[in-house]
Amino acid sequence: MNVTTERKWNIRELLLLLILCLVGVPILLENVLYDQLIQWFDNTLYAGTLTGFFMAIVFTTGVYWIALQPNQLGWHAVGLIPLRKKMWKTIMLWTLFLIFISIAIVVVMDVLSIGTSNNKTESLKSDLTPFTFMIGFLSAAVVSPIYEEIFYRGFLYTWFRRWGVRKAMIFSSFIFMIVHIPTYNTLPVNFASGLVFCWVYEKTGSIIPAIIIHGIVNGIGISLSVLA
Repeated sequence: MNVTTERKWNIRELLLLLILCLVGVPILLENVLYDQLIQWFDNTLYAGTLTGFFMAIVFTTGVYWIALQPNQLGWHAVGLIPLRKKMWKTIMLWTLFLIFISIAIVVVMDVLSIGTSNNKTESLKSDLTPFTFMIGFLSAAVVSPIYEEIFYRGFLYTWFRRWGVRKAMIFSSFIFMIVHIPTYNTLPVNFASGLVFCWVYEKTGSIIPAIIIHGIVNGIGISLSVLA
């Protein structure tokens, strides 16, 4: 067991950050801010990318000011622990596993005629240039993996870990899945990815391997989606 079961935070921190995640961000950023950015740029890609950037700031500062700073904890408390050489084997194996699982889910969904396209990749495809691709790629493969792993695995999984590994994996992955609504057709992949990232964090004690796997899979996904 690598993730500590020490109770670093109480219910207050959990409720405040869940309100931020499930209420504050969807209302103020994904709706109000996004709509304003659409008016300014008249471009869904730029508006979506900037919204994602502000989300990264809000989530990371939220974790710091609510969970870390009041309890005099450093970023290591949410798993930001230096990468070690022996972690690379875990990274490679679980990256391949997640790619395989994601492909299998996509194939099944395609057979069921559910489809896996979403508005973000569609907006990128509609205005695809080297510059717009770079923006979309960096957002999906760099920015999102960092703040999402800090929040959903570093904080949420660690908080739920007091109830056991299995419950912590399921609860944190379920929340990770539902925040991706309204892209309903990608939710199964989101949930499966959450489980993998939790397991990798559990086994390594660091969220950096999960960030790397998350980034690689997202990068491959967006590349295939817009270039296919």
